[in-house]
Amino acid sequence: MDRQASAPHQRSGSRTALVPATRLQGWVDRFAASHGAVVEDFDGDGLLLRAADGATALLKAPWPSDGRPGRGGTELDRLISLAHQERGLGLLLVRRGGYAIAAASGSAILASKSGNRFVDAKATAEHASRIFNEHRIEYIVPGGDRALVDQVLAHSLLKAISGRTRLAFLDIQEPRTAVLAKAATDACSVRITVTDPPA
Repeated sequence: MDRQASAPHQRSGSRTALVPATRLQGWVDRFAASHGAVVEDFDGDGLLLRAADGATALLKAPWPSDGRPGRGGTELDRLISLAHQERGLGLLLVRRGGYAIAAASGSAILASKSGNRFVDAKATAEHASRIFNEHRIEYIVPGGDRALVDQVLAHSLLKAISGRTRLAFLDIQEPRTAVLAKAATDACSVRITVTDPPA
């Protein structure tokens, strides 16, 4: 599962943003205030909000329910509840000039390691293996350079981890310790794609 995320991006007629669960209800209220009454429609790809003026917002949970669905009286309530759950994350952010690795519980960083030299897949895999094996890792959060991330995850040291579900790939330009907190927050956020009403 490779759902793109990170910094909001925009294309013709639509835009995408990441919204933490704590702010999701407020975001939906503002969407309805701007576009009119909203109808919820759950389709297997996420929660689709259809506004009176024709605008839509597709809300995707940061991770699958995996037998732990959110609770609540509406689909939105259940999505918020699901996104609030703390899941064990293994962040692996790699580019040619550096790497940043962390184990996180939800958006809280538990342990991390970073380096700013030419990335060697074996050395990076060794650091990742040590950190990931000491914590509960349910999902991998990849970011940076896809090819390099794949090389690191293909190393035999990460054989037990590499098969875990990968969450949204993060657009990370400079992997370093300072970006790990934001990366973890982004990984836990709901991805929202808004499509403007017809002209």
